[in-house]
Amino acid sequence: MLLNEPPESAYDLRFDLLGIPVRIAWTFWLATLIFGYGGAKSVDYLFYETSPGMAPWLLLWAIVMFASILIHELGHALAFRHCGINASVVLYHFGGLAIPLSGRGPGLSALRLGRYENIYIAAAGPVAQLGLAGLTLLLLKSSGYALLEASRGIAAGPEFLMSIPGLESGERIDRPGLFAVVYFMLFVNIWWPLLNLVPVWPLDGGRIAREVIVLSGGTTHLATQVSMVVAGLVALLMFSWGQLFGAFLFISLAVGSYQLLNSMGHWRM
Repeated sequence: MLLNEPPESAYDLRFDLLGIPVRIAWTFWLATLIFGYGGAKSVDYLFYETSPGMAPWLLLWAIVMFASILIHELGHALAFRHCGINASVVLYHFGGLAIPLSGRGPGLSALRLGRYENIYIAAAGPVAQLGLAGLTLLLLKSSGYALLEASRGIAAGPEFLMSIPGLESGERIDRPGLFAVVYFMLFVNIWWPLLNLVPVWPLDGGRIAREVIVLSGGTTHLATQVSMVVAGLVALLMFSWGQLFGAFLFISLAVGSYQLLNSMGHWRM
């Protein structure tokens, strides 16, 4: 998804899944715990009388984060495979990467893919995660639960979900573990893919936007300008929300788009 592949380390975890090589950099776990501290603290406070403490919530967050980001990148990798390209997956401190390796004959790689194929591959990751969020909601409702915590009526997911008919009906969640699983699953698998679909390079949305703009008669230069402007606006929005990490991330993406524009050697549309 983001930036460059991290260097290999003796502390990395490696395995194959569905015939796809997977590498988990040790920095993934560190970033996961730092990023998940706020959510774990919120759950710990909500169930302070029955909470087992912060450590189990952080462990549960790490499991959810690992499974969710892995599914996102497997979505990309399987889409690559469907287009005749072998790919590997790396999870690291900025999320994950699906890295094209080889396919379609000797010396040919994903650079030979068509624009519609590139859109398909870029969209596959966010769609896989949104599908996981949908499955979570389906399992919750089929078990007879509402998307609400029992004692305070706090939603176990983004507030906009409460506008969906039926999610408020049913038995309210009174088990801390169940609430935490649903809360973490919906947070990661709704906000993460939606953030990825913002038209900022090299996010998935930025890759999709570039292909759509070129297919519509525009240029990669125009797509990069759009990326820079949108990244700057999102950074300002993140600052206004007090999300300093997100603001820093999009500032760095805006700078990256600016540097890419400079490398193109001109500023015309």
